[in-house]
Amino acid sequence: MDGMTSRTPKRAGPAPRTLPRLRPPAFHGRLHDARTATAVGRWLGAAFAVCFVTGLVSHYLQQPPGWLADRLPTRPVWGYALNQGLHVSTGLAAIVLLLVKLWAVYPRLFVWPPVRSVRHALERLSVALLVASAVFEVLTGLLNIVEWYPWPFGFVQTHFAVAWVVTGSLLLHIAVKAPEIRDHWSRRSAGTRALPAEDAVDRRSLLLGTGAAVGVVTLTTVGQSFTPLKAFDLLAPRHPDHGPQGLPVNRTAAAAGVTATALRDWRLEVAGPRPYVLTLDALRGMPQTAVRLPIACVEGWTVDADWTGVRIRDLVERAGGRPGRDALRVTSLEVSGAYRVMNMGAEYAEDPLTLLALALNGAPLTLDHGSPARVIAPNRPGVLQTKWVHRLEVL
Repeated sequence: MDGMTSRTPKRAGPAPRTLPRLRPPAFHGRLHDARTATAVGRWLGAAFAVCFVTGLVSHYLQQPPGWLADRLPTRPVWGYALNQGLHVSTGLAAIVLLLVKLWAVYPRLFVWPPVRSVRHALERLSVALLVASAVFEVLTGLLNIVEWYPWPFGFVQTHFAVAWVVTGSLLLHIAVKAPEIRDHWSRRSAGTRALPAEDAVDRRSLLLGTGAAVGVVTLTTVGQSFTPLKAFDLLAPRHPDHGPQGLPVNRTAAAAGVTATALRDWRLEVAGPRPYVLTLDALRGMPQTAVRLPIACVEGWTVDADWTGVRIRDLVERAGGRPGRDALRVTSLEVSGAYRVMNMGAEYAEDPLTLLALALNGAPLTLDHGSPARVIAPNRPGVLQTKWVHRLEVL
């Protein structure tokens, strides 16, 4: 039509996109509750307590402070074997328990909002520290017993330090969660009675399965330290009967840089007020003592064996030392190593069962077992039963 302008209506543009709302994941599985966490936590807490106490004993036997060095007990002769067997076996059981515990509580890691108050933030921070240190402790302990060290730090010092972090974090966690733990400690507790009754059967099944898994892990590994069960030793890295002269070997002569050529002109140097030097034939010509003692390794395996050699106290006395009062420094032919030089307290040096051993199970020591001479002493870590000894120094 004249005088009129036709207008084409504008098309509406696409609606602006909106970002999806971030929602925390929803967990609908059962048994992620306080009762399950408390039931497993009791076992896990007991396992960590045993590991901590036995770990302290092992550490201070290996690296005693000066005031304790001459007072370490030499009896019972199997004391360290029992201690370290408990430490390693309980540590392996703790891996199973820790995995189940984390499964029971992991939905709480995704609560929303992540922090509700200062107290809540501190609680979550303490839990994060506990989980991280506990995982680190059991993982490094597991890798230690298979002697694999894919890290740049020293295992002994770091494992010992983190043990204190785990223990402190665990005590703090128990203090914070004490009311909840009390409410779910047993099936008759107030908090447990409020949970769905139909979950009780599944919870018992979970706990029975956890106990069975711990039992299987223990049965298939404890034989390396408790030899009556050695027939079931399927998962442990050491079998007590496998090795030269019927004993396992952790550190071979090749790894220590000791060769048969280097031992061709071997002599034993004994330093003290009246120093002297002995050949291997001269040592064999001295009065020999036979003892049956376990050798117990830090990694958890233990084997009883028959050792023959010269009593350390006789060597100390001949050098002018005072048995029962003077300590001893032992030096190995190892090229390098944390235990190449070992100090032996007066209690060990004076004990009649402590030998400079020349024979094992009725035969001269093989090179891997420390030929021509090694230390064997009661109730002492295997790393301190020094091999390839070439010098004794009365302190």
